[in-house]
Amino acid sequence: MLTFLIGGARSGKSALALQFARAGTAPVTFIATAQARDAEMSDRISVHRSQRPPAWSTVEAPLDLDRALRDEPEGTTVVIDCLTLWVANLIEAGDDDGVVARAAEDVARRAGDRAGHVVVVSNEVGSGLVPMEALSRRYRDLLGRVNTTFCDHAGQALLVVAGRVVPLLPLPVPLPVVPAPSMSQ
Repeated sequence: MLTFLIGGARSGKSALALQFARAGTAPVTFIATAQARDAEMSDRISVHRSQRPPAWSTVEAPLDLDRALRDEPEGTTVVIDCLTLWVANLIEAGDDDGVVARAAEDVARRAGDRAGHVVVVSNEVGSGLVPMEALSRRYRDLLGRVNTTFCDHAGQALLVVAGRVVPLLPLPVPLPVVPAPSMSQ
């Protein structure tokens, strides 16, 4: 089953993901998308590592989440932390939006279909102001699309706010698709 955890920065998503993984009896693999590019990020990664039991495996996968997930034995509990950095890494690597969206669909489908629990963490970045820079808008919009894809494949989706969870329930009926207004108006 895929559990999708989404929320703001420092909302408690990663801590909750670890709780889910600890609750089971299966072996756990933590798939990390962060890269230590500066001292602050190195420190953050060290703190996150110290919170995981030594028996857990860690796989560094800043770009190829599909392969990392595919390589894990069925039945293993997998924590993917986080989509936020994964999407940024793919943009930085030069992937266009279509490539990122297809990769997200592949990973989300694989996570939702596999035997064992998969817990995926991501940030909600669409609740704030519209960014002024085109790249920031692209990132926000693309991450929103990726988050929606994962939520669509999740058996359980939770919004994490201040260490508390709000279940994200499916719509009772499909809503009609309404075209977005033109930006030139």
